Amino acid sequence: MSPLRLALLLVPACLVAIAAVAIASPPAARDSAAAVITPTRVDGVHLGDTHADLRSRGKVGPIGPGCELGGPNTRSARLRAPLKGSVTYTLSNPRKVTTITVTGGAKARGVGIGATIAAIKAKFPNATIDHSTDQVFQLTLVTTPKRPNSGGRIMFGVSTNTHKTTIMGVPGIAFCE
Repeated sequence: MSPLRLALLLVPACLVAIAAVAIASPPAARDSAAAVITPTRVDGVHLGDTHADLRSRGKVGPIGPGCELGGPNTRSARLRAPLKGSVTYTLSNPRKVTTITVTGGAKARGVGIGATIAAIKAKFPNATIDHSTDQVFQLTLVTTPKRPNSGGRIMFGVSTNTHKTTIMGVPGIAFCE
């Protein structure tokens, strides 16, 4: 067999092998596992972190005005991918994270956006359900109890229309509208 003929046979075989490996390999770890939410942090964003630190690590976008209802000095920033949501900062410098709001890209004990109240209660059996915001915000709030060591909590906002989680907050959900 001539070297040219051998090359013509090996090149397609190698391409097929590479394609098979690419299809069979698992997706990247970032795609297959959502970021983790705990009572004090979401992925690498912790309560109390400064905006400068988060920005230098690429966790948030630029700082901007926060909720108008909080006054003229409120500030917030959007979370960077793979997370969706925002952080709210303290009113004074240095700006430190007070609330982390997540609308996608993270899960708490496997419970994330789209989860039902039953799924939340299965993973957090001592969580409390609050229907006081059903009429105004069309959200039922499900709150985990404070953790003994960290003192933090996680709040889930479940839509009264779809009965699915649409927003999560650490330590709570910051309502602005």
